[in-house]
Amino acid sequence: MDETSTDQLRALVLCCTLKPSPSRSSSELLGMRVLEALRGHDVAGELVRIVDQQVSFGVSTDEGDGDAWPGIRRQMLDADILVLATPIWMGQPSSVCKLVLERLDAELGETDDEGRMLTSGKVAGVAVVGNEDGAHHVSAEVYQALSDVGFTIPANGVTYWVGEAMQSTDYQDLDPEPEKTAATTATLAANAAHLAALLRSAPYPSA
Repeated sequence: MDETSTDQLRALVLCCTLKPSPSRSSSELLGMRVLEALRGHDVAGELVRIVDQQVSFGVSTDEGDGDAWPGIRRQMLDADILVLATPIWMGQPSSVCKLVLERLDAELGETDDEGRMLTSGKVAGVAVVGNEDGAHHVSAEVYQALSDVGFTIPANGVTYWVGEAMQSTDYQDLDPEPEKTAATTATLAANAAHLAALLRSAPYPSA
């Protein structure tokens, strides 16, 4: 975890790969590159690979019995920026990503003293990788869910790479990284950091 002052913006990337550590993951790599780009805007952060944690199925803030979500949720609430990094499977966000979205559904019932969701004023972005088309569909699904539970999506709030259909090349196999993906990642980071700083200084009005 990066050291940070109390006024430094923070980011959390939730990596929704299906592969547990130490397996290589293109989703994790792109998520780490988002964090690297955010550091260029004085944003500290960390990445959590969800399948390495015991996150229970459910739609509450705590499902009990060793559920790891409450700790991850605390990291999310302490952050200014949330990024979901997901692969594409069968044209859809991964099942792990959908698990995270289901857990975020609980935020609809969590509000502050002024009636705002606890995620109000936080910025969210998306990072998508896959070997087939579908990045726009995946980002659209994830965008909608994140917006529903209180996050604000910046302009150009997604970075992605998709390979040629029915081929086996992964994003992590590309060296150097495609220039277009790198540029899109840089734009996502710049816009997310800018918006997070604005929302910190000028919060949304009470509900």
